[in-house]
Amino acid sequence: MKIFLDTIGCRLNQSEIESMARQFRMAGHEIVAAAEIADMAVVNTCAVTTQAASDSRSKIRNIARAGVNEIVATGCWTTLQPKEAAALPNILRVVPNEQKDFLVADTLNIERSTFDLEPIERSPIPGLHRRTRAFIKVQDGCDNKCTFCITTVARGEGRSRPLADVIADINSALAGDSKEIVLTGVHLGSWGQDISTPLNANVHLRDLVKAILRETDVKRLRLSSLEPWDLDADFFSLWNDKRLMPHLHLPLQSGSESTLRRMARKTTPDSFRELVDAARAVMPDVAITTDIIAGFPGETEEEFAETLDFVKEIKFTGGHVFSYSSRPGTGAAKMKGQVRPELRKKRNHILQEAIEESAKSYREKFIGQKMSALWESTTEYGEYGWRMEGWTGNYLRVSATAPSPRWNQVDEVELQEVDGGIIKGVIL
Repeated sequence: MKIFLDTIGCRLNQSEIESMARQFRMAGHEIVAAAEIADMAVVNTCAVTTQAASDSRSKIRNIARAGVNEIVATGCWTTLQPKEAAALPNILRVVPNEQKDFLVADTLNIERSTFDLEPIERSPIPGLHRRTRAFIKVQDGCDNKCTFCITTVARGEGRSRPLADVIADINSALAGDSKEIVLTGVHLGSWGQDISTPLNANVHLRDLVKAILRETDVKRLRLSSLEPWDLDADFFSLWNDKRLMPHLHLPLQSGSESTLRRMARKTTPDSFRELVDAARAVMPDVAITTDIIAGFPGETEEEFAETLDFVKEIKFTGGHVFSYSSRPGTGAAKMKGQVRPELRKKRNHILQEAIEESAKSYREKFIGQKMSALWESTTEYGEYGWRMEGWTGNYLRVSATAPSPRWNQVDEVELQEVDGGIIKGVIL
């Protein structure tokens, strides 16, 4: 059977769809690049914003129009709106998040244990998801109560995967020729908080990272989004091991202390600043990216100015700016002082410009330097051979040409010229 897979949203969704691809292949089915030639499709949906929910519905409808008669819908949006998902055309099954790990086995009506300890081959998902990095799910759910977030409702309470399972997945991915491992989770920094130990000792994400570095041959290890309150200054000593990539994604959401309180975020501008300073003390050239919400309910001009000033001060190397999206079932949806959509959009644009300015300055710092890059895409480039694009350890997007495709290879590159959001380089 030919299977088409699609996903919307976060890296955790990407990790899950890759796991499904591996399981379908191991069961003897083919993953295809287009819905038009598929017998079945699986869509991993998202609900973090109203736009993400709309995109989820649109993807399912488009796949049905392409002629796929059996569509399995899963993910956050379908978990929150199962009846609406089931009413969409050609839906075979709606699988809530809590059953997602067994989606392939249950859909194919085979034993759930069939896929245990099989290798995670670095065979990319055809089409839009040609990734070189292996996204490893280490945790799911979240116990935070951020007032803007629907993901907590959709994903449930925080749950850590056992260390042995994570190590097994990583070793399997490495055996399948993965060059870089990315740890993912809804609330990654909470890993271990729900794990009991014989001596009731506290377990922390740092213990997971240390174990991975100690027990595997990983060459490039990257952490996805980390809530700032889960970290302390000592955490960054882990980066003395150069296999850890010098990139931190630390969601700020707002640079205004009063806005952060309404968001129920467990951080302040002062504590965030101290954390960034601690990271840069260990890794002076670390890339620090972030998420920010523009136009959160009640956000005054003064609070917005505080956020803008703080963003300029921190000098982020990139980030996502989201116009506030009201999500039914969250605390913020009921708050007074909802900001007009056009003002949210205006503030979003201003914040994006500020982040891009500091990101451009960061990229320019590395012109003339030599850095290793993992190539994630390859395109034929006429007489020049092949054009490659990929990522450095500190998450710079780089491009270069080569006489042959080098997908999933790591090369030393001399960085020569900033071209928009990409740095052009030459493979050494």
